[in-house]
Amino acid sequence: MTALTIGACLSLSGKHARFGTQARFGLEIWRTANDAVDLVIEDDQSDPAVLQASLRRLSDRCDILLGPYSTQLMRKAGDVAAEIDRLIWNHGGSGDDVEAAHPGHVVSVLTPTSRYAEPFLRHLASTEALPIRIVHGKGSFGRQVASGAEEIARSLGIDTTRYSPGDDLPQTGKAWALFCAGAFEEDIETITRARAMPTPPQTVCAVAAGVREFGQALDNPCGVYGVGQWFPGTGGAVELGIGELDFLAAYQGLTGVLPDYPAVQAAAAATIATHCAMAVGDTRRAALWTTAAELETTTLFGDFKIDPNTGVQLGHQAALIRWELDGPTAV
Repeated sequence: MTALTIGACLSLSGKHARFGTQARFGLEIWRTANDAVDLVIEDDQSDPAVLQASLRRLSDRCDILLGPYSTQLMRKAGDVAAEIDRLIWNHGGSGDDVEAAHPGHVVSVLTPTSRYAEPFLRHLASTEALPIRIVHGKGSFGRQVASGAEEIARSLGIDTTRYSPGDDLPQTGKAWALFCAGAFEEDIETITRARAMPTPPQTVCAVAAGVREFGQALDNPCGVYGVGQWFPGTGGAVELGIGELDFLAAYQGLTGVLPDYPAVQAAAAATIATHCAMAVGDTRRAALWTTAAELETTTLFGDFKIDPNTGVQLGHQAALIRWELDGPTAV
């Protein structure tokens, strides 16, 4: 097979630029370890219309297509992939509906949103068994994370109450736990508001706390739990692609900081996509889908195994961290 051209739409500007830029750095590091590929990145500007136009342009010139960051944008990318009969590798949209929307056209590497909260809730059930208040953000991502968290919490016997954005959290003199799932800024606001209550939450977990920027955005993050797709040391053994230590060193050398999960999941998607293309010697949608559906492996991101009927990720598990005085650590 001749050199592969990998195309990716990423938010290098707009509201998702914080994470889209990390994904770009992750792909650039991945590219330096893969001489047999070319990488083309277009800025989707965090705009669904721009994304759709960019993805169609990339489809004309690229062998492999990588999706954008964000569930909202990936929803549109899946629609485009189905319309043009291409396979898109989803590294940035964990919504359950997104992962399952277009069987045969979308392969996801991410833990679905409905399972995001599971490691925290199992930890809570085994230690403090506090009643939990679940607060979701305005978008579908937050609602899906909250719905999954609510179902899992109740299955574990945890007393659970769910709240919408802006709802007042009732005062109580009893100990309680908070789990919030929204946009980064929404989680910061929810935690700040909850901490100002006469009886603040005894335990806090947030999706926003899964990235390093959380430490600068929240006053005193110590003790807060975070859930995310990946954290250093949680990936396990690597069968395909660059190892974690090499990736971390390269990323820190390029940016001066350690990566968050958007960088690692993008590199993992590129690793798996090129492996499938080279293994089958074909970049057509059906051939790539069949190969991916039969694959069970690991990358620096962790386990990979999809549902062969839907493309939903089954193997990968979310990571749980806790913020300490010297930064976040894996739990």
